[in-house]
Parts: sequence; structure tokens; C-alpha cells
Amino acid sequence: MAFPPLKNDLLLRAARGEETERAPVWVMRQAGRYLPEFQAVRAHHSFFEICRTPALAKELTLQPIRRYSGLIDAAIIFSDILVVPQALGMEVQMNPGPHFPDPLVVPADVEKLTKNVDVDKELGYVYEAITQTRQALNGEVPLIGFCGAPWTLFSYMIEGGGTKTFQKCKTWLFKYPEESKELLNRIADVCVDFLVGQVKAGAQLLQVFDSWAGELSPHHFEEFSLPSLQRISSGVRTKLAAANIPVVPMTLFPKGANTQLTALAEHAGYDVIGIDWCIEPAAARAAVGDKVALQGNMDPNLLYGGRAAIENEVKRMCEGFKGGKAPKAWIANLGHGITPGVDPDDLRWFFECVHKYSAA
Repeated sequence: MAFPPLKNDLLLRAARGEETERAPVWVMRQAGRYLPEFQAVRAHHSFFEICRTPALAKELTLQPIRRYSGLIDAAIIFSDILVVPQALGMEVQMNPGPHFPDPLVVPADVEKLTKNVDVDKELGYVYEAITQTRQALNGEVPLIGFCGAPWTLFSYMIEGGGTKTFQKCKTWLFKYPEESKELLNRIADVCVDFLVGQVKAGAQLLQVFDSWAGELSPHHFEEFSLPSLQRISSGVRTKLAAANIPVVPMTLFPKGANTQLTALAEHAGYDVIGIDWCIEPAAARAAVGDKVALQGNMDPNLLYGGRAAIENEVKRMCEGFKGGKAPKAWIANLGHGITPGVDPDDLRWFFECVHKYSAA
């Protein structure tokens, strides 16, 4: 499949650990509810209907690229981490947050899941959206594909939605550790096929979102989450190599797992580690050394602080990541997703400030 040549490879160079003339920048959830043009489409279609309709997913993916053309350095396909549980046969509703009407309660419930998931059949709509979007981007910026991490997906599948306590899914980990590991591996295997399919469809970088990584103690993160994250990174690389497809950079966002950065940089098998705002950039760089690139990490709520606050914080963030040198192995981003109440013009200011203060 031939795609238009890429005109802006800043993101890919930074992900490979190279020095860049300025930091590439994008934000998680950039195709989101803060945009009036997103709300206009969403008014007529349900959330998962958009995910499953390639033309609509493409349109939402392109909206921030159009609005912030020349300021933004990546597109990320409009989809959701919970399409993987759907591919495993679970029902997921979005009203407005995720809800599983029939969650997994005890290990015997795993029997309800689809045994041999035909990922290409179940999630082919994501691939089609990626291919259409990659063509429509016309090489302006690279396109990111993604999935959720097994531990984060496992927690949703057992809790039945979001949770503050993680009581049900942690009961599984501690009461049924072997069954839990088996399920985490099953989820990981679907993620591998899904990510490989996204690269075949045109994704140029992959991100794995472990949103709940910080909910596990370092010991239990290492026991339960890390092996499935390694299974994904090694599985994707192996399958791409076997198909003679060039391996794309892979990013892991283990939100809140700031005590684990050294171990993740050494052992997880990713090119980029995303960090949240609860660690200073210099401390994160010291933890990972030059083994991986870093992505992050401004607190998304600073976007409500007004122009001066945004500018001051971007300047501080850039100084922290650059350490007095040209930007190297750093992708500027927020420390989590942008939230719905942000004024799009304040996000524009964030991008402009990153361009200004991250320049070599």
C-alpha cells in the first residue's frame, strides 16, 4: 500500500532517541470533546458508532490537525482502548463513561470470552480508519495507533467500568494470581495482533496506554503488569519482522508508575516512555538514562490557568527536559489526556509556547 511521503518526521526522530531542532508536540485525547467541531459530529452519532465508522473516525482524527496545522506534530487515530474487550466478546456501553453490563466476576466467567479472536475481523474497522486517515493526512504528520495495556483492560473487564478502589480486580490478582496472569496474557495476545494490524494499515508509531499502572505497588506491577507489557513489545516486533514490515517506534504510557521508570526503560522493550506530571523531567531522565525517549508531561489542568501560567509551565518543562542542551529524545505532551472544558485557543497557546521554548 503506497502512502503520501511524510513531510514532518520530528516525532519519529525524537522517538528513535535523536536530537531535534525543537520538541515534537501532540496531546493525548486531542481529538476530543473540547473541540466544538468534535461536539458537532458527536451530536448525531454514538461514541462507538464513530469508532466503527471509518469515515467518521477519520474526520475526528483530522480535526485537531486542521485546526492546529503547523503547530501539531502527530495525529492519533480516533478509537478507544475498550475495543479490545469488545473483540473478546464483551459488551461495552459508553454513557458517558464506560459500562460493562456483564463484567467478569469469578475466573470461571473467562469461559464467556471468545476463545480464538479473529482480530482482523473484529477490529478491521480500526484498520480501515487508519488507512483512510493516513491517505487524508497527505504526509503532514505521522499517524499514531494504540491500544490499552492488559492490566488496565483487565481492571475494566472485572470492575465493569471505572473505579476508585480497584477492589474487584485486585481481589482477582491476590486471590486468583495464576488465573489473572492467564487472562492478562490472553488480552496481551489480542493486543499484539491488533497493533500489528494497525501498522499494516498505516500506523507509524504505536502507543500502549497503561492508565492504571500507578495503582499497583512496584512489586505487583512487576509481577502482574510488566510481563504482559513485555509480551506486547516483543510480540509486535517479532510478528512485524516475520512479515518483513519495518518495526515502528513503540511508546508505553504507564501512568503513575514513576518509581518503575528505570526498570521499564531497561526491561519493557519500548522506545518511548510517557510520564505524568508527578515527576520532574530531570528526575525522569536520570531514571531512564539514554535507553529510551521520554514523552510528557505538563499537568492537563494547567490549560485552565490562563496564558501566563501556561507559558511559565511550558518554559519550565522545556528547561527540565532539555537540561541546557538541544532537545533530544523528547516528545512534548501533557501528562494525561486533555479534558473537555479546555478552550481550544489555550491549547493553541500551549503548542505555540512549546515551539518557542523547546527550540534548540
